[in-house]
Amino acid sequence: MSDKTQPLYRICVRGRLSQTGAAWFEGFTLTVDETTRPPQTRLEGPVMDQAALHGLISRIRDLGLTLISVQCIDERRMTLEVHNENLVDENKCE
Repeated sequence: MSDKTQPLYRICVRGRLSQTGAAWFEGFTLTVDETTRPPQTRLEGPVMDQAALHGLISRIRDLGLTLISVQCIDERRMTLEVHNENLVDENKCE
């Protein structure tokens, strides 16, 4: 399955990831939101299936991070939000 057919997910955690921790999430874009206290890290990337998603959540647990949210942000969902005039800030953790 290619990245184009895999659903995209946004996973938000409390705090910052170390370089070692960030290496566990290869293929994901990591962004730190410094406007929140404590800071939050947003990970976005393709997830092959539910087993892979559970593996990512296990990694977060193993790193001692607090999970804030998990969202599927595939193209269809984002289009529906725009058409429904649901102006969700797609760059923030919910």
